Amino acid sequence: MLTPLPTIRTQTLDNKLLQDTRIRLQVLRLDEIHQVISGNKIFKLYHYLENVVNNTVITFGGAYSNHLVATSFACKQQGINAIGVVRGETPAILSHSLQQCIQCGMKLHFISREQYADKESDAFTTMLKTLYGDCSIIPEGGYGMKGAAGAAAIMNYIDEDVTHICCAAGTATTAAGLLLNAKPGQQVIAFPVLKGMTDMEHRIHFLTEGKFNPEQLHIEYDYHMGGYAKKTTGLIQFMNDLNDEHDLPTDFVYTGKMMFGVMELINSNFFPVNSKICCVHTGGLQGNLSLPKNTLTF
Repeated sequence: MLTPLPTIRTQTLDNKLLQDTRIRLQVLRLDEIHQVISGNKIFKLYHYLENVVNNTVITFGGAYSNHLVATSFACKQQGINAIGVVRGETPAILSHSLQQCIQCGMKLHFISREQYADKESDAFTTMLKTLYGDCSIIPEGGYGMKGAAGAAAIMNYIDEDVTHICCAAGTATTAAGLLLNAKPGQQVIAFPVLKGMTDMEHRIHFLTEGKFNPEQLHIEYDYHMGGYAKKTTGLIQFMNDLNDEHDLPTDFVYTGKMMFGVMELINSNFFPVNSKICCVHTGGLQGNLSLPKNTLTF
């Protein structure tokens, strides 16, 4: 991997609900891997940062992108030149995420939202390579077969007797990777964090080249809380309660929503008795810095 991985902790949760439903619930604490390049990011970036063309990568994200921060740090660590194409005009004050990117040596290239929507076109790619020369391009969020292949390694840290693996889904790359390496009988449950993300199956089919059992995939579409980076008072209260009860900090964009959904599904008897669930904590805690002070108690 990009940085030597420590022993990844699996945290077991316990409360009255879990005892009453006879559910075993674990959280794979990928958020503890590293202070900056934490969670699933180190896995998704791994294959993209092999054999980089002209020692330069270009990637994409918004002003609060965990992916941009992780890529900037990984590139600094590897001695690779990094360029971040940022959605939106140059702001008067840079977000803490973009400031971190600059501190890691990433060059930022701001474009309008209209241009950003066209970022995957051949014309846009040609424009970038005209400006910055031939290089390696990493899709937003590490989306792609290389990202899924890297994410597949997450399964190496999950017990073989786990029956359900749960993860938040942004680009679907992590869910696809988990499916690539899931054992027969294990089910991957994805919780999309974007409103109206109806192409999950199509994305996963592309990312895995169809090499997965559709019966092992379940998608819960009802836990986006209004859309990407949206939140509700109920979600914030749940996150605070979860940390108070289990010493488990989560972010409001990804893992908080996934854990909220998992607990609701347990409460509604979605999971069979004696199920063993592993929730993948995909990191991104730095995203909580965008919240007003004292919103979270951790």
